[in-house]
Amino acid sequence: METDAHRPRWKTLLAFAIIYFVWGSTFLAIRIGVHEVPPLLLAAMRFLVAGLVLYGWMIARGERSPSRRQWRSASVLAILIFVIDYGLLFWAEQRVPSGVAAVMLALIPAFMALSEIIVLRTQRLTVRLALALLIGLGGVAVLMSRSLNLGGEPIDRVGALALIVASMSFSVSSALARKLPLPSSKVMSSGAQMLAGGVFLVLAAAALGEFRDFHPGTVSRGAWLSLLYLIVAGSIIGFTAYVWLIDHESPTKVGTYAYVNPVVAVLLGYFLGGEALGLRTILGTLFVLISVLVITTTPAKRPEAALPVEDTAEVAGS
Repeated sequence: METDAHRPRWKTLLAFAIIYFVWGSTFLAIRIGVHEVPPLLLAAMRFLVAGLVLYGWMIARGERSPSRRQWRSASVLAILIFVIDYGLLFWAEQRVPSGVAAVMLALIPAFMALSEIIVLRTQRLTVRLALALLIGLGGVAVLMSRSLNLGGEPIDRVGALALIVASMSFSVSSALARKLPLPSSKVMSSGAQMLAGGVFLVLAAAALGEFRDFHPGTVSRGAWLSLLYLIVAGSIIGFTAYVWLIDHESPTKVGTYAYVNPVVAVLLGYFLGGEALGLRTILGTLFVLISVLVITTTPAKRPEAALPVEDTAEVAGS
């Protein structure tokens, strides 16, 4: 087993670079894809393939498949994370710039803090937490307000509401994940959830008639490449790097991706996606990131943390 003293530093730097920049870039890849492929169907293809790869990899390594009870738990989390959280993210990116979508999903720690206060009782509402939550809400208000004269168009309200619901759904899933029976292997657990999520997304896409609007022959090479990037880099490589870091670095260090991903997404959206970067976006992003920083550095009453399936800002990259 690799010790800290003998582990090459480049491995750690590479793993951090992956969760920082790859997960931050997935928001732009989603935006590219949903302009040509129906959103739930695009999400279904991403997570069905990624889930099959992770699940198959674990089975090939001799890991036991989840029990029936564990599959039920994985299915509940899959609906909350992949159908509601990611499904709404993919849908909202048809209406909201990718960088702003990343900033909105950065609110997940705020909603997780609320769930810890209200549901889990592992956190109590302090002045520090209350101020952090208000700052985060202020950031959303800046992005959405039509009365503030900050330049640039406020973001689409329906899209913003979808992203808020997505963030809340992920926070609920994080609270439930601490109580539900799941496989002890992080990779197997996440692979099972992705696989189940992909199946549910296929059903949701079919129910909403997305297959009727999908014509593979008309999809450009760029959209297919964005899907491939989401599957390979965003889900498989990104998650592998995340799990490796969790086993080798402190959760506090690894959790810094929550601050970096939105910044990467906003900058890539501006430089590569032609998205606006005005005072409104800068202020909204700053408020949200300050809120996330304060919340994630506030010690809990009981140090018990749930492992997110992915990027909460895909977390999760998303």
